[in-house]
Amino acid sequence: MRSIFHTHEAGNETAELARRCNFPPPGKDVPYHVAVSGGADSLALLVLSAYSLTGVVAWHVDHGLRPESAKEALVVEEAARRFGVDFRSVGVDVRAGPNLEERARLARFQVLPAGIATGHTADDQAETVLLNMMRGAGSRGLAAMAPGPGKPILGIRRHETKALCDAWGLEPVSDPTNSDLSLRRNALRHLVVPKLGEIFERDPVPILCAQADLLREESEFLDQMANAVDAADCRELGGLHPVLARRALRGWLEAASERRISRAETERALAVAKGKAVGAQLGGGWEVRRSGMRLRCQLNANPSRDVAPAD
Repeated sequence: MRSIFHTHEAGNETAELARRCNFPPPGKDVPYHVAVSGGADSLALLVLSAYSLTGVVAWHVDHGLRPESAKEALVVEEAARRFGVDFRSVGVDVRAGPNLEERARLARFQVLPAGIATGHTADDQAETVLLNMMRGAGSRGLAAMAPGPGKPILGIRRHETKALCDAWGLEPVSDPTNSDLSLRRNALRHLVVPKLGEIFERDPVPILCAQADLLREESEFLDQMANAVDAADCRELGGLHPVLARRALRGWLEAASERRISRAETERALAVAKGKAVGAQLGGGWEVRRSGMRLRCQLNANPSRDVAPAD
């Protein structure tokens, strides 16, 4: 542990928060890469990872979307130097098109190391539950983000990351897009979550996070059962409870196609397994067909006319 944490008055506060984090054991997965935008959450991630581990590397991505973005890299570089963390900065070009937030995210993760840790907090977790709920997600989606080395500070609140930065005298970058209520996550953050607290007279964040934990545990249990199923066997699928049959079939399709499979695609494939259709189109040029009592999932640039079309 670096001497700065022994001598600074914020050392005890840092130690308390670090005990609630999910960092890997010291010496494992070295170097440990962390994404640091310069906001309070990511700066807190930098501080807590520097306290807990050696071999930490802080990565900053300049999306070039705002004139001040270059200065934000200097904020992260200075914090990394102060806490003895290696620093890397990369620039990306964000492609034109709708959904700026998603395009920036995709561009960012194309240049960052695989498995890099991000500073998502419990508040982000609660917002993700609500976002996925309104998208019609099942238990997997409502389980939201899994805690672990890639999301090490999910057990910490947003106000705690800000307090930690204040305690260390760090001045987080203020991103004006975080106040843009046209972005759904921001609208949830600034309008919906506070309103839920007002209506129910309690903080909704711990409740939503606990719900995600419960659903994740149940989802993992169902996955274990589904993994034992031969989902290409129509007879075996037909003898299962529909919940388990869908789970097994969706997992098999995702493994075969290496892409996410929607609920609608799963239902079309299940109809094929039940003999209600000879085949069904999935997204991305994939289709599932039945031959005898076996299913096959294949990529077909010229899908047959006798298969049910994709939505």
